[in-house]
Amino acid sequence: MTDNLPNMADADSCLSDSQLEVLRKQYIREGEYVTEQTRFNYAWGLIKSKNRREQTQGVLLLTDIYREVPDRRRECLFYLALGHFKLGNYNDARKFNESLLEFEPNNSQARALRQEIEDRVAKEGYIGMAIVGTAMAVGTIVLTSLLKRR
Repeated sequence: MTDNLPNMADADSCLSDSQLEVLRKQYIREGEYVTEQTRFNYAWGLIKSKNRREQTQGVLLLTDIYREVPDRRRECLFYLALGHFKLGNYNDARKFNESLLEFEPNNSQARALRQEIEDRVAKEGYIGMAIVGTAMAVGTIVLTSLLKRR
């Protein structure tokens, strides 16, 4: 079962505009009778988009599927984690990914995503610390300069 999910490189690749349009048209064509598979495929395509608005829409669709269709929860967990990761919602990404790992502790895709999440959190933490450190250094220089003028 764990091999049915994409690897991280595939998960991060985007669909072409024409591929996403095919999914969008099918979703719209089915209207109020849209199948779960069509909704899932469209949500998956939106998650794979580079467009933040489309990624958000994909997460919302997947959240609905997750709540409404228990048989699709496992599949949704990975893509919800991936969608939140791409949106920078690392706590939510971690939560969904850890839920998947509870069911499938040896799932290589979820383990790879866990590492990606932790790496990104650490990287952004270092960047944040560097910004704060720079701001503090500039503030100290300005304060020292002002005190010397007195």
